[in-house]
Amino acid sequence: MAKVYVFVAEGNEEIENLTTCDVLNRGGNDVKMISITGDVNLTGSNGFGIRADAVFEEGAYEDGDCFIIPGGMPGTNNLGDFAPLTALLKRKFEEGKHVAAICAAPMVLGDLGIVNGKKAICYPGCEGRLTGAEITDVPAVTDGNVTTGRGPGAAMDFGLELVRVLNGAEKAAEVKAGLVYPYGPY
Repeated sequence: MAKVYVFVAEGNEEIENLTTCDVLNRGGNDVKMISITGDVNLTGSNGFGIRADAVFEEGAYEDGDCFIIPGGMPGTNNLGDFAPLTALLKRKFEEGKHVAAICAAPMVLGDLGIVNGKKAICYPGCEGRLTGAEITDVPAVTDGNVTTGRGPGAAMDFGLELVRVLNGAEKAAEVKAGLVYPYGPY
């Protein structure tokens, strides 16, 4: 079981946030949603209420195995502008811990130099800030200790990729089967 922190701000994409948390939880991980706003009650980019488990100032996060930021606007900008979080992400990446971002949020990792020399993906049009990355065209990709995801429609794949990385391919396949994913003619 991995200790996972998902950092959220006003305006983050609800699907990317909650789907990722849910899939990781199904994988047996200890997932905590941490608000950077000083309040556990937030509003997502599509107007839905989100309740975090704690606020950033309440924790040290040294016990974390994986550090995730969801996309959405203006949530991505809010996360990228919060210096205590960006310093934590950079430090944990350098310590070899797993860092992940989806949709527009890989831009934050790009600004920090975290995707330089790595395969990465992001929301279409955000690639310019993934400085030095090899841009791929898949729903989610892991390169070393970095996982990135394409966007809201890739949230399930992103979560499953993180389960694979943290818990193994067998556990990811088990979670995927339990979710009955993918399903349908689309």
